[in-house]
Amino acid sequence: MISANAATELESRQSPHLVISHQDIADMRAALQGDGRFSTEFADRKSSVDLQIAQPIDVPLPKDSGGGFTHERHKKNYKLMYNAGVVFQLTQDSKYAAYVRDMLFAYADMYPTLPLHPARRKDKNNPGKLFWQSLNEAVWLVYTSQAYDMIVNSLSAAEKQRIEQGILRPIVKFLSVDSPATFNKVHNHGTWLTAAVGMTGYAIGEQEWVEQALYGLDKSGKGGFMRQLDELFSPQGYYNEGPYYQRYALMPFVTFAKAIETNQPERKIFQHRDGILLKAITTTIELSYDGLFFPINDAIKSKGIDTIELVRGVTIAYGLTQDTGLLDIAEQQQQVILTGDGLAVANALDANKQTPYQFRSLAFGDGADGKQGALVVMREQTLGDSAVVFKPAAQGLGHGHFDKLAWQFYDNGAEIVADYGAARFLNVEAKSGGQYLPENDSYAKQTVAHNTVVVDERSHFDGKVEVGNANHPELIFFASNEFGSISRGDIDSAYPGVSLSRTMALVALPDSEQPLLIDLFNVKSDAQHQYDLPVHYQGQLIDSNFKRNAFSESLTALGKDNGYQHLWLTAQSTPKAGLAQITWLNDNGRFYTQSSIVDGDTQLLFTRVGANDPDFNLRNEAGFIYRKQGVKNHTFVSVLEPHGEYNPSKEFTISAQSNVSQLRFEQIGEIEVVEVTLNNSGRYLLAINSQGIGMTTFNYKNNEYQFEGRFTLFKLHNQQ
Repeated sequence: MISANAATELESRQSPHLVISHQDIADMRAALQGDGRFSTEFADRKSSVDLQIAQPIDVPLPKDSGGGFTHERHKKNYKLMYNAGVVFQLTQDSKYAAYVRDMLFAYADMYPTLPLHPARRKDKNNPGKLFWQSLNEAVWLVYTSQAYDMIVNSLSAAEKQRIEQGILRPIVKFLSVDSPATFNKVHNHGTWLTAAVGMTGYAIGEQEWVEQALYGLDKSGKGGFMRQLDELFSPQGYYNEGPYYQRYALMPFVTFAKAIETNQPERKIFQHRDGILLKAITTTIELSYDGLFFPINDAIKSKGIDTIELVRGVTIAYGLTQDTGLLDIAEQQQQVILTGDGLAVANALDANKQTPYQFRSLAFGDGADGKQGALVVMREQTLGDSAVVFKPAAQGLGHGHFDKLAWQFYDNGAEIVADYGAARFLNVEAKSGGQYLPENDSYAKQTVAHNTVVVDERSHFDGKVEVGNANHPELIFFASNEFGSISRGDIDSAYPGVSLSRTMALVALPDSEQPLLIDLFNVKSDAQHQYDLPVHYQGQLIDSNFKRNAFSESLTALGKDNGYQHLWLTAQSTPKAGLAQITWLNDNGRFYTQSSIVDGDTQLLFTRVGANDPDFNLRNEAGFIYRKQGVKNHTFVSVLEPHGEYNPSKEFTISAQSNVSQLRFEQIGEIEVVEVTLNNSGRYLLAINSQGIGMTTFNYKNNEYQFEGRFTLFKLHNQQ
């Protein structure tokens, strides 16, 4: 806790003193005298602000939910106030401060008598007044507190009182004392609320608000920002709800932390938990591919590293670390922040100090202790640009999906094996006010919407969030060597009496032009079940090496509930025992073939999303399902192979057929072996030691093999 003398010092600190400090302003003003990215960005920002403040101030009575006019107007207002405040500080032109003042007067006149928002969801306990939910209200205050901090020295005592009594104090009370459940919640909503209240406390000298923001309303530490830092991130900086919400939560975390650092550097907030906030920023970067975040859980697929939350995170991180790899990301973001740290980034980019950011293969432990499973990212960059996302991770709270041990695959700049993400059209009012659609629960969260085993057409944990949050997979191992990366995850609580174990390896064969993804999914039970293993792919089906019975005149839904009701059954087949191959072409111009071992009794069901969707809320994406019925134990074995090129512009096609001609799997004691035969480059043996990392010897086809570590590749001679 802070002393009384320190509190007095904070109250008298010269503004601005939140994310932008008084010294930052001096440095930024000096930078405007020269050329460069910073002065260019300022000129553009000032021109934009000038155009907007020439219009009448518009503070409408709240009416619409996300995407509607009043919702978007209040969003524009907080951004405009913030930007006008920055321009005021850098120009000292009083018209900008007067504009912010007058808009705050309008809010101060309206807010005290506002009821709860008319478009609020009656089934939720976090309504707002300006916006349909208190989350947006907190975002408004995070920006507005900074705008106020930048103009407060230009105000008279009466003007300050009018603004503070009319809007700042009432909104703080509404977000804290009147919303205790959300304020104290360990969740991204709680983070935004505590950041908003704490930053406003710094802005107007209410240190009590800062302490409540840091430690909860009763200051016991059972809630508040510090507990959120301790519980929402794993030791590696992975956020429990996944990359999409990590991106969103990053903004209040780094913004409030920067305000804490500016006002109370003795708290050493960026050193907390071994620098957890800096790790969170770099982890957010690592959880992206080709500029977009991996869309696990309730994710919108179009969000990427250029989102403003990560722009601010990278800017603050560079200001603290001077890591030139971060400048590479900043260059890709193509945005300059008008702060002291933003000036440092702009100057460094002007001087060409950036170095390539090195993406890595990593397992990001989940949960506060990092032991509640993990999100695994395996990258292969020697043969191209491939990435696998493997998900033996925790549930992810209410935004989590029932998809334990699921996976996604990216290659050549595109999503190949897909996760649906969220069923939502963000801020499109015509689609349920931009909120989550009913199909988010009935399809997108259900297990069949993902690339993992479904037992008896029921979702993991029977689709119950509380049960999912109480259970998690175990990361058995993750390892990398000169051949690639491999990981295994297990879970025995997704279904009663059923254990699931999956091993995935992304390997580079010495004589191959593209990597191979090898997938072993083992299911065990004491009772007979139906096991479905979906693969949802992006692209156009090209061919299969077995005959398909297509339902081209009449379609029926694959099932009645748990997501199956939303899948059209478009074709089916029961391939002969041996190798079943399905090939599709992605828009990136590359072919992909899934080669699988089948036993003559495994069905292949081809599907398309869109059944029982009268409002056309779902995207019509394709997939296929391996179905094995009436068995206790089964192992699904497959290899995904990128190959060839299709170039319609230059009118040529190369290697449209798979190079995999044979696939064999065998369990030899503790060792799992997968033999892959390629048409033009020989035979390879992947050997996996799931039990340890010491020296291992095994016999395969009357030959002895020895290796050390989790896995290795052997090239086999033709006579073996």
